[in-house]
Amino acid sequence: MRINKYLSASGVCSRRKADEIIDQGAVTINGELATKGSQVTPEDDVCVNGKTITGKEKNIYIAFNKPIGIECTTNLAVKDNIISYINYPERIFPVGRLDKNSEGLILLTNDGELSNEILKARHYHEKEYIVTVDHRISEAFLEKMRNGVEILDTTTRPCEVELLRSNMFKIILTQGLNRQIRRMCEALEYKVVKLRRVRIINIEIGDLEKGKWRYLSADELKRLKMMVKK
Repeated sequence: MRINKYLSASGVCSRRKADEIIDQGAVTINGELATKGSQVTPEDDVCVNGKTITGKEKNIYIAFNKPIGIECTTNLAVKDNIISYINYPERIFPVGRLDKNSEGLILLTNDGELSNEILKARHYHEKEYIVTVDHRISEAFLEKMRNGVEILDTTTRPCEVELLRSNMFKIILTQGLNRQIRRMCEALEYKVVKLRRVRIINIEIGDLEKGKWRYLSADELKRLKMMVKK
């Protein structure tokens, strides 16, 4: 493994930052100065500023019930960013996004490989939402939502839609266009009043309180990993 990737996977810093500290002479491999092209193995003694790096950090998998107003960004300069809100003691990042005015389930991790698998559009992973709109829902609205709506110069993929109340419905998407549900509703002359994500693939929000987070269970994680690699 290249030294910059090793440092990134160990949770020391990003690959770009790793290249910088290597150039500064802060990194050694078995007592010798590293270069950006250096290769390392788990048996090598890698040090940064004289401190030994133990290897890959333990993977973290979190389910968070995001309140309205929290931004899904790792940019700490952004007010109300998700990282500062959760204030987890180790480096994590959100898997995808949930817009500022929406609430509900979002996953956070430090596992870049799993995150990439979840986000790959070609896998058609399910995400389930409960949506409240500003007036009574018609059967025509439901059918159009199910069969595809023209937004962002494309037609949305067919999806499951179920009426829950006169102005509330459940929708299961297998794609993630920008503000997709809001745009679909607007195209049909409805305005979203409340949007809550309740499931991502096999991970359900359940009774997790708003603003709180929990670790994924071993069973949830095992099934998730199996499902994203199908």
